[in-house]
Amino acid sequence: KGKGKGPQGKRITLKMARNSIRVSFSGRRRLDLSKMGITTFPKCILELADVEELDLSRNMLKKIPNTIEKFQNLLWLDLHSNQLDELPTAIGTLQNLTFLNICNNKLTTESLPQELNLLKNLKTLNLGLNCLESVPTTLGALRELVDLGLFDNALTTIPKSVRSLPKIERMNVKRNPLRELEKPQEEIDTIKRIETLYLVEEKDLCSSCLKMCKGERDELHKLEDMTLNSSKELSFPLLLTPNSSAKDNQEEWRVR
Repeated sequence: KGKGKGPQGKRITLKMARNSIRVSFSGRRRLDLSKMGITTFPKCILELADVEELDLSRNMLKKIPNTIEKFQNLLWLDLHSNQLDELPTAIGTLQNLTFLNICNNKLTTESLPQELNLLKNLKTLNLGLNCLESVPTTLGALRELVDLGLFDNALTTIPKSVRSLPKIERMNVKRNPLRELEKPQEEIDTIKRIETLYLVEEKDLCSSCLKMCKGERDELHKLEDMTLNSSKELSFPLLLTPNSSAKDNQEEWRVR
């Protein structure tokens, strides 16, 4: 039996890891160890630290060690769907990273290392499905960010420094209790609006069209007359007390 706490998970050997390297169309080498039942970071993969992409998603990892800094060539790191409740400070040394997915873990705002701000080349950062109560304002330092995932957290506000990132195109904040996104329910407009209006002279209309237009104009005038009449001050001549005093002193008048 193993000495560690909890399930040991699958043991990854160097041979298995080498056989898990795939080459993408762009020529990047990806070490794909996703869905392998891994519970601890395999030390043997440090021998393969020259890969450009590392996929450890869909495992049961609780910690990523600071030895992740050995992967200095990494452009792409996927850690989504694990049990991570913190990130190593050494994550900030991976200066070439353009893609970091840490969604669907157990990260809190406090457990996000400040060193995340050092990843100046990040274009995609996915922090969705975690336990974040706020977004560090320092993420505003990631000036290259194009895509930011913050969905399914406990966020009540998004700091201005993050909202005003210069290159941001997509920011998914769905299913957060955000105060600024609570919009008052829009009133339903019962009046039919027209998008395009064409004006013509009467002489250009055929007799049937002219008749139809005049009919609709008459209907509109009737509607205007009804509106004007309904806005006139109502009079109640049968009231015992004159209207004016009823208006000025309604409470007293009602008691009487």
